[in-house]
Amino acid sequence: MAAALPLAIGLAGLSALPVQAQENLAEDTGETANAAAAPAKSANPAIRETLAAPSGDAMPPAATPASADEARPASFAAAFEPLAEAPRPDLAVPQSAVDLTIIEPEVETPAFRSLGTGSASYYGRRFHGRRTANGERFDMNALTAAHRTLPFGSLVRVTNPANGRSVTVRINDRGPFARGRVIDVSRAAAKELGLIQRGHGPVELELLE
Repeated sequence: MAAALPLAIGLAGLSALPVQAQENLAEDTGETANAAAAPAKSANPAIRETLAAPSGDAMPPAATPASADEARPASFAAAFEPLAEAPRPDLAVPQSAVDLTIIEPEVETPAFRSLGTGSASYYGRRFHGRRTANGERFDMNALTAAHRTLPFGSLVRVTNPANGRSVTVRINDRGPFARGRVIDVSRAAAKELGLIQRGHGPVELELLE
């Protein structure tokens, strides 16, 4: 009751005011309430727009170019233009070219120098495994021979004129020391020449150079 008494007195006093004063007081009270409800003004327009925007609505996205190429300057795009195609080499074969596929290299035949003729003999099983003049072990099954003067390692073609057979032997020993003999061949070489049965025979000698 005590709290309601001043309120009743205030309302009674307000009703006692003239009508124009009551209207002015009502306008002042409404403007004050509207000012309190209105958002505070700011000097920054962007902030004012943000405050004035309805709550819950997102800000509009920033403007973006339609494509990445539109955002780049023309000079940048021109720098990546495709280069002109390089001229292709002329692969045509000129008529003056030499076709190496049809050229057959010449086969060089060994050059032999005649050493004359004479009688040849052979040595075999009895000398097999002995040391020769150049320090090798004599092998009766190898194509080797003995000569008095030719350097060791020389290659000599021995031909039997009686049957036309030939064999090339390597000099690795000294001999023969029998009169009238010009060369001693191994048993394998004598077999090629057809001298096994007789043991000796006339031959022709040629040095391979």
